[in-house]
Amino acid sequence: MISRAACIVVALYVGLSPATGQEEGWRHGLALMGTPKYEIGFGHFDYVNPDAPKGGLVRFGVQGTFDNFNLVVSGVKGELEAGISRLYDTLMTRSMDEVGTVYGLLAEAVRYPADYSSVTYRLNRHARWHDGRAVTPEDVIFSLDSLKTYSPLYALYYKNVSEAEKTGEREVTFTFNETGNRELPQIVGQLPVLPKHWWEATGPDGKSRNIGETTLEPPLGSGPYRLKSFEAGRTASYERVPDYWGESLNVNRGQHNLDEVRYEYFRDATVLLEAFKADRIDYRSENIARQWATAYDFPAVHDGRVVKEEFPLRAMGVMQALVFNLRQDRFKDERVRRAFNLAFDFEDINRTLFYGLYDRIDSFFFGTDLAATGLPEGRELAILESLGDKVPASVFTEPYRNPINGTNQAVRDNLREAMRLLEEAGYELKGGRMVSRLTGEPLTAEYITADQSFERVILPYRQALERIGIGLSVRALDPAQYQNRVRSFDFDITTHVWTQSLSPGNEQREYWGSGAADQPGSQNIAGIKDPAIDALIERIIFAGDREELVAATRALDRVLLHHNYVVPQWYSLVARTARWNRFGRPVDLPRYGGSAFPDVWWYDPALAARVGTAR
Repeated sequence: MISRAACIVVALYVGLSPATGQEEGWRHGLALMGTPKYEIGFGHFDYVNPDAPKGGLVRFGVQGTFDNFNLVVSGVKGELEAGISRLYDTLMTRSMDEVGTVYGLLAEAVRYPADYSSVTYRLNRHARWHDGRAVTPEDVIFSLDSLKTYSPLYALYYKNVSEAEKTGEREVTFTFNETGNRELPQIVGQLPVLPKHWWEATGPDGKSRNIGETTLEPPLGSGPYRLKSFEAGRTASYERVPDYWGESLNVNRGQHNLDEVRYEYFRDATVLLEAFKADRIDYRSENIARQWATAYDFPAVHDGRVVKEEFPLRAMGVMQALVFNLRQDRFKDERVRRAFNLAFDFEDINRTLFYGLYDRIDSFFFGTDLAATGLPEGRELAILESLGDKVPASVFTEPYRNPINGTNQAVRDNLREAMRLLEEAGYELKGGRMVSRLTGEPLTAEYITADQSFERVILPYRQALERIGIGLSVRALDPAQYQNRVRSFDFDITTHVWTQSLSPGNEQREYWGSGAADQPGSQNIAGIKDPAIDALIERIIFAGDREELVAATRALDRVLLHHNYVVPQWYSLVARTARWNRFGRPVDLPRYGGSAFPDVWWYDPALAARVGTAR
C-alpha cells in the first residue's frame, strides 16, 4: 500500500491538499507540470455547451480500406477501421484547454507515491460495458498484457510497467521498473480498456476469439458509441449508446452529441473530394494546398451551404519529411543524406504547386516552443556539453538551416555543394551517374508512397537528383502493400509524419530510441541508433520541471537535425477544413483542440433545414 505521507507529498506537488475531500491522496486529475485547471467536482469543461442537443448524423470520408476492428494488432496486422476508438473509454481523458492534463473517465480517482514508482487507479463503480457487465481491474490488466504482447507501439510505450495487479475491489496498481519517470502515472491512464470476458469467450461462429489476430466481428466496448453496421473496406457506422454509463460525467458533458458517426471509404483521393462535393461526406480536412486554393469553387460554397474554415493548430508539433532507411549502407553517411536535402527545391514547389500556403519545417517539434533555434545556451547548452563528442560538433557552432533554393543560382550552388559532399563520402560522377569509388555501384533509391498526390512533388525532385547523378524511382502502392513494407522496413525512402505533444516523454523512445530501431511496426522507421539521442530521450522523460523538459527537448531536436536523418518537408500551422453547414458549436473552442470536430459540436436542425437532408 502507498503510505499516507507519500500521498500527501504528491498531492501537494500537483497543487492539491489533503483537505480537498479526496481521501489519502486520491485525486481526480493529473497534470504533468503544474496544477490541473479544473478542481474536484467541476461541472464540465469550459469549452463545451453542457446543454448541447443530441441527434443527427455526421459522415466522414477515409482514403484507403479496412479489414480489422481489433486495435491491439493495429500497425502489425490488417488495416484498422478509422472510428474504432469511439467504442472504448480510457482510464483518464485529456482536457483540450490545458497542456498535459487529464481527468478521470473509467477511473474516478488516481494516486501515486512521490518517487513515481507506481500508480493506482480506482475504477468508477458505475463503469459498464455495453452488455451491462461492470468494467473490472481484471479488464485493465488484460488490456495492458494484450497490448504489450501484440503491439510493438504499446510494448515500447509501456515497457517500464513491470506489473499490474488488482489491489482492491475496484483498484488496479501498476508497478514501474524505474523511479522518477514523471510521465508514467499519466500515460498508463491513456490505456484503452478492453473487455476480458468478451475476448476470452466464443464468437458467433463457434470459434474462440483471439486478441492476437484481426477480426471483423463487431467488438464489445464501453464508450459513448457502438458499431451499428459495416461493409468491410467500404463503410462503418457507429451509433450513440442511449444508456451509456458515462453520459453524465463532467468530462463528457456537452460532448458525443451526434447520434450516428459514419465513415465512408474511398480508394482515390480525387473521388473522395468529389464525394464531399456531392454531399456524401459532411466534413473534411484539406491537406492538399492546390485543392484548398482551387477545388472549392462550386455553388454550395458560394451560397454558404458549405463552409471553408481554418483553425489554429496549437496542440502539437510535427515533423513531416522524406525519411531514409538507415539500415541500408548507402544512407549511413550523413553527407549523403545532406546531399539529398540540398537537391530539394522546396521554394519552387511551394510557389508552383502549393500556392505559397506552406512553411518549410526546420524542427522535429515544428510549431511549438520546444523547437531548437539559434545556438544552444543556458540549460540546453549544459545538457549538450555533458554528452561531449557523442553529438555532432556542429550543434555548438551552427544553427540548423535547410538549404534555400528557389532561384537558378541557388539551385546551382546547392547542387554543387551536394556533389562535393558526395565526393567526400566516396562517390564520383561517371557517365552522368554517381557511383561508389569502392564498389562501382550507382547511387540509386526507390521512393514509395500510398498517396498518389505525392508523385507531383517527387517527380521534380527526381529530376534535380538526376542532375547530380542520383537515380530515384517512384512507386505508388496500395495502402496495404505500403503499410506492410514500411512495417517491415522494406523501403529506401518514404514520407513519414511524427506528431509531438507539448509535453513529450516516453513516446520519444519509440520515435528515435535504439530499442525501437529493429522492432517491426515501430515509429523509428528511420532506424536511428545513437547513444547520445538515447541519453537525451531519458533527460526528457526524467525532467524535473518544465524548464528542464524544454531544454532537453531542444537539445534532442538539435541533434536529430544535425544528423540529417530526414529531408524536412512542409507544414501549415492551421487546419484547413470544409463542412456542410449542418452543425453548431460552442462560441469558444478549446485552445488546444483545433476544430474539435465533432467532439464538442452538435447537429443543428435549423441549419440542416437550410442546407438540405444528408444523403
